[in-house]
Amino acid sequence: MTPDTISFGWVFLAGVLTFLSPCVLPLIPSYISYITGASIEELQTGKGVKRATAIHSLLFILGFSVIFVLLGASATLVSGALYQYQDWIKNVGGILIILFGLHLMGILPLHLLLKEKRLQWRRKPVGYAGSFLVGAAFSIGWTPCVGPILASVLLYAGSQTTVTQGVLMLAVYSLGMGIPFFFSSLAFNQLLTSLKWLRKYLNILEKLTGALLVLVGILLLTNSLAWLSGVMTQWLAPLSRKLNI
Repeated sequence: MTPDTISFGWVFLAGVLTFLSPCVLPLIPSYISYITGASIEELQTGKGVKRATAIHSLLFILGFSVIFVLLGASATLVSGALYQYQDWIKNVGGILIILFGLHLMGILPLHLLLKEKRLQWRRKPVGYAGSFLVGAAFSIGWTPCVGPILASVLLYAGSQTTVTQGVLMLAVYSLGMGIPFFFSSLAFNQLLTSLKWLRKYLNILEKLTGALLVLVGILLLTNSLAWLSGVMTQWLAPLSRKLNI
């Protein structure tokens, strides 16, 4: 297991946790209904809307993924242009990620992140292109739930040495959000059932997300990814031998 493997692993998990955040997950049914133009009842039955739902969902995911990837490339480009200050940027990034984590845990509320802003249309732009545009708007307009996690991922991407690494980081983050969104759109009844169960755990998930960000910030500050990679490799080695991997 390499430091890159750990990096992509936590970034993917950050994407999943963004999807599960308290001001994203409860609104997923409404978003699916909005981009497809189908009612909740039609989505529950699935009759005549399955194919359209799949296409609209993929385009919505593509919309926010394109914006995230562009942000990742920009973060890495800016960091590369300031290469001589890279250690300083990494340390500041690590501190900010820790602060974002403490914010999500409720330990250190950051009032700037408590101002929620959303880009919304009263009427969805027409057709499949509209779903792409709504996805793009979603990616840049949601705070505070998306903000701290996305900012942390961008700061981490900015600590990478190449634009390709930054792009891959945000592509993996987008997958972490996109995969559960896509399957939720196709299994709408199961989504509604799961929401009833998950609602009472959303605050716990938010605090766990904050703890993850604090851990990542500490690892970034202390250059400990290589150390963590070695430890996890040692832990997993016996299991790998048993499974003949």
